[in-house]
Amino acid sequence: MSTAQVSNELALQRYYRLHAKIYDATRWSFLFGRKKIIHLASDKVQPKNILEVGCGTGSNIRALISAFPKANITGLDLSAAMLEVANKKISNTNEQIKLIEKKYDQPLMNIDGKVEKFDLILFSYALSMFNPGWDAAIKAAKEQLSEDGMIAVVDFQKSRFKSYKNWMKINHVKMEDHLNDELKKHFIPMVELSRNAYFGIWDYLLFVGKRL
Repeated sequence: MSTAQVSNELALQRYYRLHAKIYDATRWSFLFGRKKIIHLASDKVQPKNILEVGCGTGSNIRALISAFPKANITGLDLSAAMLEVANKKISNTNEQIKLIEKKYDQPLMNIDGKVEKFDLILFSYALSMFNPGWDAAIKAAKEQLSEDGMIAVVDFQKSRFKSYKNWMKINHVKMEDHLNDELKKHFIPMVELSRNAYFGIWDYLLFVGKRL
């Protein structure tokens, strides 16, 4: 693991230790499209096994349970503080949900040492924070998907305002319109949308695709 990767992981862990308790109360105001991406994915696939990378406080897991009540759901996140909040949210739900504290730079393996397969892999405002590592996560997801599986991504895309991009960079977010092109190297787009937020201060991406 490179020095840059270690430094980024430690910085993210510190960041989310501070933000975990206020995350749900604040992020609704700018993390747009989170429910929409699950709705879009549900039109394309009815998964039995779902992986959410960067599941954070578990808000999307609740929405996934509602959309896919019979699915097994795995939530993965680097931050123990965020997963602690998520655990409280799902404590009264069924046993089909498990949470894993781990970075995602390679596929998850099952107990037999083989790549575990998922029918839907969701990245919700996660990839833009993997710096470095967003490209490795996309490649890992491709290997992790079942034959007819789908990847679903909602994330920051770009901003025409340098000052705003610099502010987001301080908050560990990269907004250089870099995700869409990389996704299309590995997945056939079934849904590919760009939407603007706050009258065009930034754009966000909605992408659903199947393996090439």
